[in-house]
Amino acid sequence: MKILHTSDWHIGRTLYGRKRYEEFEVFLTWLAETIQDNAIDALLVAGDVFDTSAPSNRAQELYYRFLCRMAASSCRHVVVVAGNHDSPSFLNAPKELLKALDVHVVGSSTESPEDEVLVLRNEQDAPELIVCAVPYLRDRDIRVAEAGESVEDKERKLIDGIRNHYTAVAALAEQKREELGADIPIVAMGHLFTAGGKTVDGDGVRELYVGSLAHVAAGIFPTSFDYLALGHLHVPQKVNGSETIRYSGSPLPMGFGEAKQQKSVCQVTFDQIEVWDGNKVGNKVKELVTLE
Repeated sequence: MKILHTSDWHIGRTLYGRKRYEEFEVFLTWLAETIQDNAIDALLVAGDVFDTSAPSNRAQELYYRFLCRMAASSCRHVVVVAGNHDSPSFLNAPKELLKALDVHVVGSSTESPEDEVLVLRNEQDAPELIVCAVPYLRDRDIRVAEAGESVEDKERKLIDGIRNHYTAVAALAEQKREELGADIPIVAMGHLFTAGGKTVDGDGVRELYVGSLAHVAAGIFPTSFDYLALGHLHVPQKVNGSETIRYSGSPLPMGFGEAKQQKSVCQVTFDQIEVWDGNKVGNKVKELVTLE
């Protein structure tokens, strides 16, 4: 099974007042053709689909036209999670309709972590992949504010909240896999800032939590994830040197600081058995390449 990991499209973003719809359209056309040419089975979009919480009609048109094109392609599933730039309610509004096109949208965290654990099935209705579709976790989703707490207390609560959330969805995913009786991969998604993550001047990456860095270490993620598809940082990169925890980066430069940056998306191929090729890439990951 092949998945393609992308993020941070920021459809509708302008550059010094100049609209860039033609650039976004060219990218989405390239993405659709790349998915078809490489026989991609599932597309994962790890947040910041739009640049603002109230995207323009033109931005919406580009997004929905692309999803319709995916529904008519060989790509069986699209999973979209919200980023910090996205409006959770806006993304969620058509989710039941989009589900009929095998487009799965998770705009916000809910009281039930089960809402974020998706079992994707093939054309024979057999389970082929479990996705922990974790959206951007807002402050109110993961901690309770208390009077008199220090910045350090807030930082600790935020990181503990993120850790606990991923632990909960990972446990549910493992439980579902056991119930299904199928040794299928578990992939997680997220939109956050990891410790040591690289940014560039002018890329528009915001601190996620005001008054707190809340940069999470790679060690907070459960080891049961065969691949972790992250969004938020616009520079394509591995997290803590891990082949299977990655930021795909933004597909278009967000500012002049990214002018010489090579943009890419991540293609991951899964197998049902462990595969070794020099160094072990991952539990069920057979191959991982970047498409530029």
